[in-house]
Parts: sequence; C-alpha cells; structure tokens
Amino acid sequence: MSSTTDATPTPGVSLTHRQIMTVLSGLLLGMFLAALDQMIVASAMKTIADQLHGQTLQAWATTAYLITATITTPLYGKLSDIYGRKPMYLAAISLFLLGSLLSGLATTMYELAAFRAVQGLGAGGLMSLAFAIMADIISPRERSKYSAYFMAVFGSASVLGPVIGGVFAGLDSFVGITGWRWVFLVNVPIALLALFVVARVLNIPHQRVNHRVDWLGALTLTVGLVPLLIVAEQGREWGWASGTAIAMYVIGVLGLVAFVWAEFRAGDEALLPMRMFRNHTFALGNAINFVLGIGMFGGMVSIPLYLQIVKGVTPTTAGLMLLPMTFGIMSATAIAGRVTSKTGRYKVFPIIGAGLMAAALFLLSSIGTDTPSWLVMVYMFVMGAGLGQCMQTLLLAIQNDAEPRDMGVATASATFFRQIGGTVGTAVFLSILFSTVGGKIESGIRAALQTDAFNAALRQNPEFAKTLQGGTGVDINNTEFLNGLDPVLAKPFLDGFSSAIDTVFLTGGIVMIAAFVLVWFLREKPLSTRSGLERVADAETVAV
Repeated sequence: MSSTTDATPTPGVSLTHRQIMTVLSGLLLGMFLAALDQMIVASAMKTIADQLHGQTLQAWATTAYLITATITTPLYGKLSDIYGRKPMYLAAISLFLLGSLLSGLATTMYELAAFRAVQGLGAGGLMSLAFAIMADIISPRERSKYSAYFMAVFGSASVLGPVIGGVFAGLDSFVGITGWRWVFLVNVPIALLALFVVARVLNIPHQRVNHRVDWLGALTLTVGLVPLLIVAEQGREWGWASGTAIAMYVIGVLGLVAFVWAEFRAGDEALLPMRMFRNHTFALGNAINFVLGIGMFGGMVSIPLYLQIVKGVTPTTAGLMLLPMTFGIMSATAIAGRVTSKTGRYKVFPIIGAGLMAAALFLLSSIGTDTPSWLVMVYMFVMGAGLGQCMQTLLLAIQNDAEPRDMGVATASATFFRQIGGTVGTAVFLSILFSTVGGKIESGIRAALQTDAFNAALRQNPEFAKTLQGGTGVDINNTEFLNGLDPVLAKPFLDGFSSAIDTVFLTGGIVMIAAFVLVWFLREKPLSTRSGLERVADAETVAV
C-alpha cells in the first residue's frame, strides 16, 4: 500500500502516530517557509534597501507583507472550513512561492513592497491552516504533545534565518545572481518541496459546508486594518498627531465599525462570526492573545537592538545569541505538552508563562551597557520559557471549546489577534524607544562633558567634536558611526540607547502584568479526547 493511502485517515477513526507524523511533515515544511523568511529578511533588509537605493522606503516592504498576511489569516480560516484545508494550504504555498520568486527579481523598493505583499497573501495561511489541520486530526488531549515539533521549526528558523540572511546579504553574487536576491530565491526549492509533500500526504476527509464567502466582511476588514497598520508602521515618521495619521485613524475606525456591522449581518456565513464572541474561551482567549502579542514584541523588538547597538554584535551573532530564548520556548512547550497530555490540565501553564514573561521583561529593564552578555541570555531564556507556555496552550484552549465547523475560523483568530497585538506592540515600543533615546543621549553627553576623560577624547577626535555642537549633532537613525568610535566618546550614546531600551522593557513588563491578570479568568474546560474529524463523525451518527 502506498504512503499516500497509509496517511489517509478513515472518517471517525483516530490516526496512528505514523499517519500523524506523515501529515505533519508537510505542515512543518509550510510553517518553516514562513518562519525562515521572516528571520532571513529581517537580518538582510538593510543591505537590500542599500542595493535598491531605498533605505528610507524599507518600512514599506515590511508593512506590505504584514498587511496582506494579517488580513488573509481569518479569510483562510473561513475558506478552509468551506472548501477544505488541503486546497487552501496548497494555494497558500503557491502564493508564497510566487511572491518569493517575484521578490528575488525586484529592481526597486516599490516593486519589492508589492511582491512582498504577494508573499504575505500566502503567509497568512501557512501557520493558521497548519494548526487547524492538526486540530482536525488530533484530539486536544493528544495535540499538546506535538507542539514541540512546531516549536522546533520556529527554533531552527530563528537560528538559521539570521545566519543565512547575513551570508547572502554579504555576497556580491552567488551562481551569477546578486547575493541579496537569494534571500528570497532560497524559498523557491523549499516551497516546491512543500507543494509536493503536501499534495501527496495531506489527504484528510472534508465535509463541505455550503456557505457564501463573506466578501463584504473581507473588504471592510481591509478598509479597517490597512490604514491602522500603515499608521502603526509610519506614524513615527509622520507624527502621531499629524493630519495624515489622524485621517488614517478615522478611516480605520470607520472600516472596523463597518466590519462589525457586516459580520452581524452575515450571521453564520461571516468571516468572523460574532456569535463566537459569546463563547467565553474564544473571547477571553483572543483578548489575551492580543495583549500577549503586544507584550512579547516588547522583548522581540528590543533584544536584537540592544545586542546590535549597545553590545555592537553583528546581526548574525545577535541571531545566534537569541538561542537561549529559542531553547526556553522549545523546552517549555515540550514540558507543558507532556504534562497536559497526561493530566488534561492546562490553565496553570499560561498563568506561569505570563508571570515568567513579565518577570523577564522587568529583569531586562535593569540591564545596562556593561551588563554581562551571559546574564542577558539568562533573562532571555526566562522570557522564552514563559512564551513557550502561553502560545500553544491558549490556542489549545480556543480549539478545544470550538465547534468542529468553526475550527478553521477559531484557529485563524488566535493567529490574527496575536499578529494585530504584535503590530501595535512594535509600533508603540519603537515609538517609545526613539522618542526617549535622543533626550537620554543629550543628558549623557552633558554629564560626560564635565569629565576630563571625555574632553581629552574629544580633543583627539576634532571632527566628532564638531558634530556635537548644538546638541548631539549625530543622526541616531544610523548607528554605524559607533562601531569605530573611541569607547569613551561612544559611552553616552550606548548608555542612552540602553536606558531607552530599558524603558521599552519596563513598558512590556507592565503589559504582561495585564495578561497575567486576564489569564486567571480563563475557564479550564476538560480537554476532549476526540479529534475534529472524530467529532464530526460523532455528530453525523447522532443526526442519523
């Protein structure tokens, strides 16, 4: 019997471990695509922007990807509930493949932003659909055991991404193609392999639901989110109270109001059915996901900046120094999964996890320029251990309390609200960082000018002394000048950045306290021992 047949489950019958692992191989390849791409592009974007002569436009390449990935996440959930997981997952991989190929051929930053938007159209389904498929074939009680595989994918991507991105960005050319283009082209063979594997092994029964696609909901959601996501990324440049920003706020709020109206009007056919918010676990779980997304990005955004600016390490080295956080995520997920599988209890883990994340962020708010790197990495491990206990467990709680017909929507909603929280968090924390760092550096320089050592170093560097006239006189949007600067002269700048980043960590810790309080109100419902497919079969049996 072929492997394809072996991997095909019988409706109403639980899968063997071998069948689950066969299906999982295709899902993990798809998730690896999305996770690796984010890490590679992040480490190489500065070089890419230089090559395309668009350093000031690079944010648009990130924003375009984020917009399409966020908006399509709930759409994939709904469409997969209607048409099946496999065709939608193949469509997501195909769009991601097309976007990667086009991005590798871009000649301007505007083209790159457009092609990254195509990539985002695929990325929106890669992760949410993988978790929905797992919910179809594995019971909540057993599902937690397999979470470690997903975390291993994220861990591998977080290690390999910065290294691969740094290598390609540093090459003039590779097999006759400009080095930075391989940042995107490397996705092509992985995507082709994922298409082949998924097409071959992802054969799970689907009960078609005859519903209309909620295109009005998709349109109003786009009108609501696009302006808000754009202002979240660009507000710091425009000014949060500028006319353009205010216009974006107004359009975004009106769009979201129209989206809620459209969803009430669509009823069960809605992209995000409003009736689901009457479910305590769904509503509170996604509220926690939103807050968690804000808080986690307090660390995710700030730690690499601290390592690269204050500690002066390369993006590749910074990626490797994040290994303790990755190990914390993977180990905590594995332990929580095993315990949940054995006991059926899960609420304790997001409580401990949110507490650990808050503690880690408060500890990180105490680090300075001279803090040993090993101590920072210990704090990073604590952060990862907290995150590993929150992400998968909250998703499990939402899936466990969702009806089988809503599994795609329920799963996508968890990713959707966490992504929105992450976008808000990134915008808020970067705004805090860059609105405070200038004043902290100026204060540091004024204090340093009172010391003999600083003045002696200035006399040795008259060109730099001229730049300090009338304030800092230095453009902090480009910190490369710190690399070769006398350590005495660099100290006020490093201390200023460190202090500003500490403020970000402190704010993130306060946000995580809110998540810690909210999670106590989550009701722990006994985990089902039946997979989504088995529950559908049970319902059909009862109906007969």
